[in-house]
Formats: sequence, structure tokens, C-alpha cells
Amino acid sequence: MEIGIDSFAAVAATQTGAEISSTESMAQLLERIEKADQSGLDVFGIGEHHRKEFLDSAPTLILAAAAARTHRIRLTSAVTVLSAADPVRVFQNFATLDLISKGRAEMVVGRGSFTEAFPLFGLNLQDYDALFSEKLDLLLKIRDNELVNWSGKFRPALRNQLIYPRPQQNPFPIWVGVGGTPQSFVRAGMLGLPLMVAVIGGETHRFRPLIDLYREAGQRAGHAPEKLKVGLHSIGYVANTTQEAIDDFYPGYAETFTRIGKERGWPPVRREHFEAQRGPLGALLIGGPEEVAEKISRHSEALGGISRLTFQMDNAGLSHTKLLQAIELIGKRVAPLVNQ
Repeated sequence: MEIGIDSFAAVAATQTGAEISSTESMAQLLERIEKADQSGLDVFGIGEHHRKEFLDSAPTLILAAAAARTHRIRLTSAVTVLSAADPVRVFQNFATLDLISKGRAEMVVGRGSFTEAFPLFGLNLQDYDALFSEKLDLLLKIRDNELVNWSGKFRPALRNQLIYPRPQQNPFPIWVGVGGTPQSFVRAGMLGLPLMVAVIGGETHRFRPLIDLYREAGQRAGHAPEKLKVGLHSIGYVANTTQEAIDDFYPGYAETFTRIGKERGWPPVRREHFEAQRGPLGALLIGGPEEVAEKISRHSEALGGISRLTFQMDNAGLSHTKLLQAIELIGKRVAPLVNQ
């Protein structure tokens, strides 16, 4: 199983909780990607948001800077909000990243968990799914053909259009990022694309019927089982001991998700809710290395086998020092235990 990190490039904090500058936050993020590479992790992903608290509105620029400072780690989006983007530019940006990184780039495309990109780019939120479906169709056509003929509803048609540069990898890896919509799982399966499932709450094993839908749709469409890879994006954090992990993570986690909950109508985070999510069946991967490795293995078994697991750690106000420590523990201790 590949093990990695996803980051939303959150504006960082000091160990006392004070915010630091965006410039320093970005420098620290690049240092963490280097640390992940040095610690033997397989993949590092950068999200895409258009909000004050995140610095990832241009993820390929961050990934390109990371490519120049790393050697083996794969570099991906987490996710590219394809509904609000031009597939031609998305492909060109990632093809360029693939050349810079010498074939280490990927993308995970999705519709996004926040909606601010739609008004920002003059799009109608009511077209949420139709935009994604059409743009994914165009993106795949560009990936598979240098000469493109295509027409759709939301973008001007392309007639005998050559699209460059071409990436080093052929085919270029494109995953589909999904939440909990059955149609999204079926669509990814029918297209034969690897699936990245974001599980940020609830009980992970409850996603098994949706993953089964994905695999069944892929097999009906004639795709080989080895093409139908499943990855899991999970909120998590690893410290030397379970108690240290809880003490470090809970305060910032509760503050962040209570604040987001006000936007979405969720109740405030309570300690008992956190503990339930951290328990054997819950989605959170919070604890010491052995405990977290065992939980990852249980999640994989419950979901019928997963190919990739990425930790999302920078939503709890953790300091750069704590995040560096967690990355090293995940690379040096958790990943070897999972893959024994």
C-alpha cells in the first residue's frame, strides 16, 4: 500500500498558536514535502481552495517547487476542482509538472468540498455535476489524444486542436476524488479510473457498498481489476504515543470543524464525538504508530483492499515541528508496519 500526505497549505501556526506569515507558511510546507520524500513516503498531495485560511489556490505551482527539491515521491493534487477549471489548462499544467518532476506527477480530480470556486469563476452551482462530467470527458480525451476534436455545453468546441506539452508518463495518472455520492463511484468505475475516497467522518467500513458499486461498474465496463484501484484520504495524525497524539490534535481539530460546521449546519465538535471517531471503527487515524498502522490495515480489509492511504493533518493548527515529527513517524514506522 502506498502511504502519503495530503495538505491544504493551511496558514501555519507557531507552537504557541500564533499565526505566521503566508511566506513562511509556504516555506514550511515545502520543507514538509522534502521531509516526506526523505522519510520514504510514496505520495504528497496539495488541495485546491480559494479561501483565506489556505494557500493552495495554485497547487501546480507548489508541486513544481516541490519537484525541484525532491527525488522519488509522487506529487499530486488533492483535489483539482475540475468543475471550475479549464481542462486544457489543467492538462497543460500537470503535463509540465510531469516533465519537471521526471514522471512523478499525478492528479486527483473532483468537484470540491467547498463552493467558493463557482462564483469566483462565474459558474452556476446548479451545474455542479454536469460541469464535472463534461470537463472530465474533455480532460480524458486530451490525455489520450494529441489531436483533439470535442464539443460540449460549457466550453467552446475544439476542432483539430493539437494540445501540448505532452507528459512523460503515458497514460498520465488521473484519479477521481469522491465523497459519498453513489453516482460518482459508478462513473469512476465505468471510466476505469482509480478512485480516491475522502472519508473525514463516520465509520469507514460503511463505504464498502459504494466501493463495491465502483468495482462492479468497472468490471461491467470491461476494465481489468488491477485498474480499479482504491485510495483513502483520511484525517489523521501520528505522535510517539496515543496520548500525545490526542493532546496535540484535538484542540485544533475541534476549533476547525466547529467553525466549518457553522457554515454547513453541523453541530459543534464534542470530545465524545472525537473519541468515537478515533475508536476502532471511526474514520480518524489518530494515535501512536502501531495503533494507527493496525487501524489502516483494518480499514483496508473492511473496504476489500486499498492501494493508497493519505493523511490529512494540517486542519488542527499543529506547529511545523509537530507536523515534521508526524511525517517522519508515518514514513519510518507506520508505513513499514502496514506493508509488512
